[in-house]
Amino acid sequence: MASPASNDPPPETKTSWYQKIHRQVIGAPRDIKDRTLLHSMSLIPVLAWIGLGADALSSSSYGPEAAFKAIGQNTYLAIGLAIATAITVALISSAYSALIENFPNGGGYGVASKLLGEKLGLISGCALMVDYVLTITTSIAAAGDATFSFLPGGVMQHSKLGFEILITIALTLLNLRGVRESIVILAPMFLLFIITHIILIGGGILFHAPAIGATSREAAHGFASGLGILGWFGMLRLFGHAYSLGGGTYTGIEAVSNALPLMREPRIPNAKRTMIYLSVSLALCAGGLLICYLLWNTVPDPTGGKTMNALLAEQIGSRLPCTHLFIVLTLLSEAVLLIVAAQAGFLGGPRVLANMAVDSWLPHAFASISERLTTANGILIMAIFGLGALLYTRGSVDALVIMYSINVFLTFSLTMLGMTRFWWFQPKSRRRSRRLVLFSSTLALCATILMVTVASKFSEGGWVTLMVTGLLIALCLFIRWHYRTTNSRAAQLYVELGLLPLAPPTQKPVPLERDKATAVILVGQYGGLGIHTFLNVMRVFPHHYRQVMFISVGVMDSGAYKGSDAVEDLKERSNETLSKYVRLATAMGLPADSRSSIGIDAVAEAEKLCMDVAHDYPRSVFFAGKLIFEHEHWYHRLLHNNTAIALQKRLHWSGKSMMVMPARIVTRPHQAVKAKVSIPTHHPTVTILTPQGGHPTVPSASGRAPASPGAPAVPQPPATGPTPPAPGAHS
Repeated sequence: MASPASNDPPPETKTSWYQKIHRQVIGAPRDIKDRTLLHSMSLIPVLAWIGLGADALSSSSYGPEAAFKAIGQNTYLAIGLAIATAITVALISSAYSALIENFPNGGGYGVASKLLGEKLGLISGCALMVDYVLTITTSIAAAGDATFSFLPGGVMQHSKLGFEILITIALTLLNLRGVRESIVILAPMFLLFIITHIILIGGGILFHAPAIGATSREAAHGFASGLGILGWFGMLRLFGHAYSLGGGTYTGIEAVSNALPLMREPRIPNAKRTMIYLSVSLALCAGGLLICYLLWNTVPDPTGGKTMNALLAEQIGSRLPCTHLFIVLTLLSEAVLLIVAAQAGFLGGPRVLANMAVDSWLPHAFASISERLTTANGILIMAIFGLGALLYTRGSVDALVIMYSINVFLTFSLTMLGMTRFWWFQPKSRRRSRRLVLFSSTLALCATILMVTVASKFSEGGWVTLMVTGLLIALCLFIRWHYRTTNSRAAQLYVELGLLPLAPPTQKPVPLERDKATAVILVGQYGGLGIHTFLNVMRVFPHHYRQVMFISVGVMDSGAYKGSDAVEDLKERSNETLSKYVRLATAMGLPADSRSSIGIDAVAEAEKLCMDVAHDYPRSVFFAGKLIFEHEHWYHRLLHNNTAIALQKRLHWSGKSMMVMPARIVTRPHQAVKAKVSIPTHHPTVTILTPQGGHPTVPSASGRAPASPGAPAVPQPPATGPTPPAPGAHS
């Protein structure tokens, strides 16, 4: 029902200097109720190719070179490596395109969790997070090396690390503005790479076209000679070693499926089209570079001062006009693309963090979205740990690349194992057989690369990646245990409160009066903490508050935001919850009403709502409940929201009164579950004992406030504790 309101507009909130600067740098807030917003923020295939494909294409700056160096004098194997690279890219991209059909939400984490169980899904998610951090760090470090290689004699080399840190900060700010804006800004850099490398590879093959026949004969002769010296086993071993060391070429292929929620509708066809763009461009680029190394007899620089791509650009550029300009643009475009490639970490990493937060593997705050509708917490975490890895390795690309490729193929292998298992249990059909062949062959390929990479690079730095991933898994297990334990206690302690009688839905509540003292209670889900707060307010102030207003803020997180329809669904759920509180107060004979709001920042949205209520009901006092743990630890603030305390500070600053009703749970084995409700010092304290499995009993207490004549009967709360929040809703 509508509440009476005064004709005076509510006072406007002043904008601080920090907020003004924040708006200029990050951008103005977006309206989540705008039905065109999700469409305008989502990515068309071309933009997705730029933002997500850059990670894969940038690997051509070091993947083919690593493979070519591994074959040594047996350069004839470059033809086989080029073919194998193209086949591998086609195989992995085809597998992920097929995956998208069955799992439109995308992501290796989601697939592993659903098909292989929570524990293997956790391993996949943690591996992905570490991988995305290293994507950012490796790409930016390599970009710094490429940029500073233009300067002769090590000029300003001492500034390289600072330059890389500035790039990381700049990309962080771009992503805080929003995904689409960051990709549009970086699009010209991506196109520069495409153009220069079409000239590099195309020119390299065309200029050497007359000698292709002779080169083929030399390769055949070299293969025969090598086979005679090494034998089939030795030849396969050398080829497999080089092929595995070039595994960095395939990093980033999974980025499209991990970021599928960012795609524009229809998502699945657009994602498949993006995957085609990505796979074709990567196969042509990586395979073409290997062929050009062979055709132009490019030999690695023994001093290590120049990359093989730089040497190849010098060879081909000598046949072109404006030789120096072409070389500079080609190498500069590689450096710029590596910066663009770091974008994949900022796109995919926060999505994985948000999905794991929704599943309670990580603090729920990582599922929150900012006022620009980006997963701001995840972006900042990726940036912080990326900077940490950058400082730890001092920007050494050699050290980072060793750490980088392990988790990529760990995630690939788990995803392919899950999809193989999925299709194994499907009804027999021709499509099932094709899918089994596709996913099982991709699984065998990825698992082989993973094992060879771990075995060959473990002592060189691979152990760091495995150790960090293991520690992250242990942290996630602890966080999940904490959430489950807390929710289990809450469900046990509050089973009685959910049985309190409610007024019939047809019974209209008594309207509120503007000039009466009003208790305004902030609630979330209909459950223990909200009911406990309401009952205690009525018990502590039996003569004072004769009417009550319930308010709730529905918080739209990254798991719930799918457009304006999701906003309406969340608002409807919030109103249903509030109607139960109103019916509870009505059953107790109290005039009651409710108000709700939907937003992305619980504290800011609640403050606005409270100020509106205070304007309409001047004698309002605000109340909220907060759980107090028996042994408070520093991590409790990270794992549980502090909306009540933060809102209290804001309302006090605005001259409004708010009281936080703390609740403390004490559990001991083989004893009663004891819940102590802490009331401000000038009020009595009541201790309630709840035997395990029994009903609450209220012992006589001399300090208990008796009900006054004519006051509504107030049931006593049996215990205190948290209740699991409704999806997307917080108090």
